[in-house]
Amino acid sequence: MAKISFYGGVGTVTGSKYLLEHNNQKILIDCGLFQGHKELRERNWQDPPFDAREIDAVIITHAHIDHTGWLPRLVKLGFRGEVTTSRATGDLLKILLPDSARLQEEEADYRNRHALTSHTPALPLYDEDDARATLQKIRPVPNDGQPYEICPGIKASFMVAGHIMGASLVLVELENARPDGSSIRFLFSGDLGHYDQPIVKDPAPPPDCDYLMCESTYGDRLHGEIDSETQMARIINEAARRGGAILIPAFAVGRTQEVLYMIRELEEQKRIPVLPVIVDSPMAAQATQVYNRWHEEHDREYASILAHKRHPLRTGSMSTASSRDESKKLNQLQGARIIISASGMLTGGRVLHHAMRVLQDENATIVFVGYQASGTTGRRVQEGEREVKIMKHWIPVRCHVEKVEGFSAHADWKAVLQWLSGLRSEPKMVFTTHGEPEAAEAMAGHIRERFAWNVIVPQYGDVVELV
Repeated sequence: MAKISFYGGVGTVTGSKYLLEHNNQKILIDCGLFQGHKELRERNWQDPPFDAREIDAVIITHAHIDHTGWLPRLVKLGFRGEVTTSRATGDLLKILLPDSARLQEEEADYRNRHALTSHTPALPLYDEDDARATLQKIRPVPNDGQPYEICPGIKASFMVAGHIMGASLVLVELENARPDGSSIRFLFSGDLGHYDQPIVKDPAPPPDCDYLMCESTYGDRLHGEIDSETQMARIINEAARRGGAILIPAFAVGRTQEVLYMIRELEEQKRIPVLPVIVDSPMAAQATQVYNRWHEEHDREYASILAHKRHPLRTGSMSTASSRDESKKLNQLQGARIIISASGMLTGGRVLHHAMRVLQDENATIVFVGYQASGTTGRRVQEGEREVKIMKHWIPVRCHVEKVEGFSAHADWKAVLQWLSGLRSEPKMVFTTHGEPEAAEAMAGHIRERFAWNVIVPQYGDVVELV
């Protein structure tokens, strides 16, 4: 009897973990960190509802930490199998996982040095040794739709999802899963990109399946007809006239590259002045190199720029801050400048040190270019709170707060329906996941209304038998 269990990515956009069981084999689809509210973050430290030593294999849809950041913890707890993912995602994980481990260690060290911990001593969730051990288990495969054996009787096919470089739709085939000997096909959307975004190709059409896991991040919202370039140009020009810093919290993988691409285009079009642009994230700098490597995932425009020997992700006056000392010196700079730093939701990383200063400066601007999950500091600032807590300090919010709407790498609900319309046959069941409760319910409603399919919004810990 095959079954699926939901241990993350339900009721929230973080912590994606889905346990697929078939023929005494246990496969984990994604293995992400929980972020946001304290009760969610505490799940990272709790024993998982499964034995890590009994997991036979892991499949990863893409590199973002909310889908991969718990992998070193899984290894630390005894997982010994392979982690199969696309080749580009494998390259990005070489950057992301050690960086995540360093952040865990640095935060624990900071809390110990400043007595900011209720535990003595504060410990990291995992360390760099755990991250390195995890990387030894990565099995990269092409994002080409071909089936690859994961375990005996279980195959998986990876296809471009259009979210970030390397992001995949994954079709898992459970062989001989029914009494009559037929297979069960389970399609995981991962994080689905929207159409016509820069850098990466559009999502591949969905292959026919019996069961479908469908993301719902924007299940209750539309991106609209937003000219994000005009928005960004206005924000940068206004900030430049004030002579203040512009802080852009951005995920190191995906969003940072999209922001750099846009700033370069605006500079070339003479729509903004050429300001110093500092990428304060070694991980983002390394990820940018990976973006130029996997040509088969580039859209036509990106490929054309590369073909003309230009760097699509380099602005006119760009630098990176490699060390913590270089990062600290950025706070001594004067005048208009753009600092791009992680994390994108102000949940950790170097961006917090910049935020503590920028938020208090009336001439400065903070620009949100991605989704801010409920409970995150980014969400609180974006919603207009006048004081937020950062590293145990209450920081007044006096700066200009802006949001560029068109940056999301997630499909909105209309784009999801467009993608689903590519299915030639009706799935037996659709699960809407990776969305806050209202968004997941709304996405389920849209699918029912458009297709009249059987749609379920699962809860944490739910188990569904697959027949």
